[in-house]
Amino acid sequence: MEQLPFLSGKFLLAMPGMADPRFERAVIVIAVHDENGAVGIGIGHRRVGIRFRQLLKQLDIDPGDVPDREVHHGGPVEPGRGFVLHSEDWGGQDTLPITGLGAMTGTIDVLKAIAEGRGPSRWLVSLGYAGWGPGQLDGEMTRHGWFAAGGTPALLFDTPTEERWATVFQGEGIDPRLLVGETGAA
Repeated sequence: MEQLPFLSGKFLLAMPGMADPRFERAVIVIAVHDENGAVGIGIGHRRVGIRFRQLLKQLDIDPGDVPDREVHHGGPVEPGRGFVLHSEDWGGQDTLPITGLGAMTGTIDVLKAIAEGRGPSRWLVSLGYAGWGPGQLDGEMTRHGWFAAGGTPALLFDTPTEERWATVFQGEGIDPRLLVGETGAA
């Protein structure tokens, strides 16, 4: 199979009619995509039943005056593992830059820094991730399950969660109301 261009730093949008209901209207930031596979963090759905301050308390971190933000459903893999997508003005030992969007940190030091008021200026938290083995995402892309779109920090940090899927499509010049879940055959 021909390898597609690497998608790191792109938004991956689930197409209508995707066979896996866990990804309905999903918006995923692709943090890593290379010959070894891909890792993405979901930012299109809220995690029900938990907010950021509650998460900090569960981790025995004093939330201080930090705002109580939503926690996103990052994906079905390791749903208890947390990731922070954030601006580039903060970095820890395990911070991974994401081309054109900012950075990602999956260690507790970023949560402590945010709670103490010395963390990144812009951030969002997700629990879980989406992962693909070598060539797996490339194959899914050719079967019309996903659409890769350009991402910006504004789309990531300033667009309300429930509006991201449609807003990202619209940014690509696509009216998502016109998308269908099935294709025809000639």
